[in-house]
Amino acid sequence: MSVPILKQGNYLIASLQAAMTDSDAQRLQDDLMKRVGTFRSTGIIVDVTAVDVMDSFAVRSLRTVAHMTNLRGADTVIVGIQPEVAFAMVQLGMTFEDIHTALDLEEGLALLDRRLAGKGRDDRR
Repeated sequence: MSVPILKQGNYLIASLQAAMTDSDAQRLQDDLMKRVGTFRSTGIIVDVTAVDVMDSFAVRSLRTVAHMTNLRGADTVIVGIQPEVAFAMVQLGMTFEDIHTALDLEEGLALLDRRLAGKGRDDRR
């Protein structure tokens, strides 16, 4: 199942609806990389609110997406990590390391706005 990606101003919002398979992760990477270039997006939000299990593959895939899009000039924020998922990730030693996270979509948008304003780019919605 492909991940829906919405365009909100200069931001892209990808909403994961369930745990990602290998092909879902690859499709998400390809779609985001293509759209970052097409829309000249400066920020990406990956919403994982609906995901109730985050295994090491999913964490690694999301880190890869964030690093790839960052190389293309777009900041990435992961939002909506459920408390149980956060607990399990910590217990298993899985982290998003240098990837920004936020509580929800609203906080993620505010974080991107602040980060881009700090870089001297006023690309807000």
